Amino acid sequence: MYVVCVRIQVVPGREDDFIAASQANAAGTRQEPGNVRWDLLRHRAEPDRFALYEAYREEADFTAHQQTEHYLKWKEQVAPMMAVPRIGDRYTNLTPWE
Repeated sequence: MYVVCVRIQVVPGREDDFIAASQANAAGTRQEPGNVRWDLLRHRAEPDRFALYEAYREEADFTAHQQTEHYLKWKEQVAPMMAVPRIGDRYTNLTPWE
């Protein structure tokens, strides 16, 4: 599996807007055949910090995701909500085994 973990710092006061936009993106992403998991996480001590955990069967599935209408809409919607540029770390899943 191909996993992307995205670290996001949202402009204070825009958290609810970010969550709503991300939930809409999640609904579309979970319908993609190559998507295995898509989680939105919020930092417990710093509520303007978020993380996305995305798992895809293959890297090509993630690349295809980045071309979908729901992702492109999300990317445009959340751009003004970013306090700093988001950071995406990419991984190969080792466990659990499929």
